[in-house]
Amino acid sequence: MNARYHDLDMRYIWHPCSQMHDHEQLPLVPIARAQGIYLYDFENNAYIDAISSWWVNLLGHNHPYITQQLKAQADTLEHVLLAGFTHPQIIRLSERLCQLSTFEKCFYADNGSSCIEVALKMSYHSHLLQGAHKPKFLSLSNSYHGETLGALSISNVGLYKDTYKPLFLEHLSTPVPKSDAHIFLALRALEAQLDTHHKTLSAFILEPLIQCAGGMHFYSPEYVRQASQMCQERGVHVIFDEIAVGFGRTGTLFAYQQCGVKPDFLCLSKGISGGYLPLSVVLTSNRIYKQFYAPYAQNKNFLHSHSYTGNALACACANATLDVLEQENVLEHNRILSAHMQACLQESLGGLKGVANLRALGMVFAFELEGYRGSTRASLAIFAKAMQKGVLLRPLGNTIYCMPPYCINETQIQYIARVLREIVLELL
Repeated sequence: MNARYHDLDMRYIWHPCSQMHDHEQLPLVPIARAQGIYLYDFENNAYIDAISSWWVNLLGHNHPYITQQLKAQADTLEHVLLAGFTHPQIIRLSERLCQLSTFEKCFYADNGSSCIEVALKMSYHSHLLQGAHKPKFLSLSNSYHGETLGALSISNVGLYKDTYKPLFLEHLSTPVPKSDAHIFLALRALEAQLDTHHKTLSAFILEPLIQCAGGMHFYSPEYVRQASQMCQERGVHVIFDEIAVGFGRTGTLFAYQQCGVKPDFLCLSKGISGGYLPLSVVLTSNRIYKQFYAPYAQNKNFLHSHSYTGNALACACANATLDVLEQENVLEHNRILSAHMQACLQESLGGLKGVANLRALGMVFAFELEGYRGSTRASLAIFAKAMQKGVLLRPLGNTIYCMPPYCINETQIQYIARVLREIVLELL
């Protein structure tokens, strides 16, 4: 059955973020079902989803409560346009998100990249309504914010963006601190950019604490705090991209809560619906909102929309996800899981030749593989070895990371640690 589905897929489907030629040697894996932390193929082989299916699955696959809430919503309302209409699920979700974050308004989109586009446009338009034309955006070196043109414009990972440079927005870059020792220099570099460009600079965008697609680079909340304050003092908006790091990934519900500063815009997606359905939201303040609030004839309205904005089914899953996070004390339990996983990885990998920069923050764990000289690129070799051992990993170059669903248990953690050790020893 797996082979049949592989052949049909290769005939008709072009997969994202993939070189399809790879699958001539490395077959696609058709998934039949999923439960908890496991994915199952059609031959009933089980794979631990150690990357939460591209970082979206918070609480485990086919979670009984989220599934039940989704089914219940499907019986009453699947979708209604959000222009001029509303529904109970989005009202409840918006109230909860604002109360949890202390923001005041929610603007919905479909996915992470679209969410970034909303924040960029809203920032620029806000300045324009105040009489300032500020067409430039600033981001950190090594950053990634999505694949749509605006989001890609303000990203800094060349692998994704170099081909499309002629299509981009005006963009500036400032160095991300490589370590705490580099915070001062990074702040001085930012200050120089702001002194030169603040009058034409709309917003500074960053992923607080972890640059995920940028090799899971961890950096200091102190830098985030000072950098954000420097921008806001000069009239430059701050956009926090918490698409990947929100909803408990870094140990707090939102990563910015560890940074002692509040951005002008907060972008959320991925885990917001528990991994069930596409949904994203930009949270902002009444101060921004009121700049657009005027009679229609004044032409101050923010004309941005997506067909499935605020989809009722997705919002039902998001509300169910928040229910579980709140009622089951998930974040506190994660602290125990995180400490256990750090200890297991340290025991299995600490001091092992070829393992560098072993690190952890919340429910994100990563290290670099050094010294690999195989004929197959490292990320593909690691993926293939891990799948043979029943673990789904998707390395970022030579960066191996785990970002598991929060339902992972100690036995599964120990198994992942053992598999990672085996892979390192086999490849080196």
